Amino acid sequence: MNCINQHWKTPLIWVAASALFLAGCTGLGSMEKEMETLGLEASPEPLILRGDQVELKIEGKFPPKYFAKKVSVEATPVLTWEGGSAEYDSQGFQGEAAAGNYMVVPFESGKAFVYEASVAYDPGMEDEAELAVRISGTQGNKSATFEPYVIGAGVITTALWVQPDDQFIAVPDAYQRVISFTQNATVNYSKNASSVRGSELKDADWKELRSLIQLSAEADSVTLTGVTIEAYASPEGEITLNEDLAIDRAGSASKAMANELKRSKVAVDDAFYNEVPLGEDWNGFKSLMQGSSIADKNLILRVLEMYSDKNKREEEIRNIAKTYQEIEKEILPELRRSQMAVSYDVEGYTDDELISLCMDSPLVLTADELLYSATLFEDVNTTLMVYKHGMKFHANDYRLYNNAGWCLTQTNRNNQAKEFFNQALGLERNKAVLNNVAAIMRQEGDVDGAMKLLNEAAGAGPEVGYNKGIVLIQKGDYPSAISVMGRVTTVNLALAKMLNGDAAGAKTTLENADDDSAVASYLMAVACARLGDANGVKVHLADALAKDPSLRAKADKDLEFRDVRSELGM
Repeated sequence: MNCINQHWKTPLIWVAASALFLAGCTGLGSMEKEMETLGLEASPEPLILRGDQVELKIEGKFPPKYFAKKVSVEATPVLTWEGGSAEYDSQGFQGEAAAGNYMVVPFESGKAFVYEASVAYDPGMEDEAELAVRISGTQGNKSATFEPYVIGAGVITTALWVQPDDQFIAVPDAYQRVISFTQNATVNYSKNASSVRGSELKDADWKELRSLIQLSAEADSVTLTGVTIEAYASPEGEITLNEDLAIDRAGSASKAMANELKRSKVAVDDAFYNEVPLGEDWNGFKSLMQGSSIADKNLILRVLEMYSDKNKREEEIRNIAKTYQEIEKEILPELRRSQMAVSYDVEGYTDDELISLCMDSPLVLTADELLYSATLFEDVNTTLMVYKHGMKFHANDYRLYNNAGWCLTQTNRNNQAKEFFNQALGLERNKAVLNNVAAIMRQEGDVDGAMKLLNEAAGAGPEVGYNKGIVLIQKGDYPSAISVMGRVTTVNLALAKMLNGDAAGAKTTLENADDDSAVASYLMAVACARLGDANGVKVHLADALAKDPSLRAKADKDLEFRDVRSELGM
């Protein structure tokens, strides 16, 4: 790369002085002689791309008795490159007696100033553009236009090394190989009795229980895991009698269950049974009363609840039942019962069965079974095929479309992935899908639209934060990018750290990254250059060029290496 012109290397504090402010105590012509007295400092030097802008800041001070009272000057920093140019905002200054609306510089005291402006980035500015200041001035009826003063060379564009490694999310399946269920049955008893009547074993709920037991005997996929029996007595009897009845009723229900298991040749151990005798069911009585059509039900309950002595309350219930036949015939019989909850597991297809079915008979599988089946294949194209099979039979399940899109992103077929992501989003505005659509949107250049969707996708996973970080790098907000990208070790995180002024942190991130790309090596060379490590630049730049020789054109003019170029022999 050609060395920067020696004139450009003249400290900006001096060159910019002559360029920007061609006024003096005796007029325009004396400016160059006194330029060093302005103490100008420009930053950054070279200029640096941040977001989509190239920012410039110049600070200085007109010394006392420097700016003639009738002088006015206007300065315009300009970036020029082959085929184009961009002007920063003009800045005007005038003496105390000059006409106009520029910033007034007192003759006796002088004046400090800060100039700040930015221009939109153009690719032509990169590295080899010239930064100069164009000046025009007047003093009374005299005017002058000065030759542009070159004060810098090009724009550092390291921020453009953002990598398109946006992270996509595959929505997980809800497949459970073993699903647990509960089958309920109720055994009712006669008053003061605990034996199971034959009629109870003919009820619909008991028949369903018997069918379940038979199924478990015949199907390996169905396994009975236990039964809980809660037994009660109606609250009109004596407390001791009711407690004993509940115990006996729990036992008789267990025995009836055991007989059914024995008949179907289903073996269980003693731990299978969980008997829970609960005595009299006062709460059940209140609930049934509230749901009844008895006209005085609320009054009856209030009266009964006045009795703190349970024996007295039971006596009153017996008395009331003689008056209200509905209590005697419909409510109390329902409370004399054992409630049985039989737990059982149903085991789904094995992995081998799913692998076969998802290819040959996908129609028989649920959406979750298909989603899980897809994860059993190592080849991403086969996984994609399973998702496509699923779409035919579960066309309204957004997960199949989203995950098909995810597969395509793994092989860099993002245009096709975009179609699937949009179909998924049309079915459900899911946060994972929003993340994926945003990632594609960012890669297509719509960073503002991407950020809007990523904000909506918050909570979908760490991928959202990482993708937001990429957008923030592009917007020039490097601290926020580092904050949201999470605990990753990628080129993009290293880039954010470097652009935030932490070259050492960027170097550490790159060292820990599992990235053998030419870009990673190139950025490592940039980090070394910023740390003043010429040997590190030499090693890593050579590595980058060996991996990708096309990077030489960039390296030869990259201003990141300006301070170590002589040591590298470039």
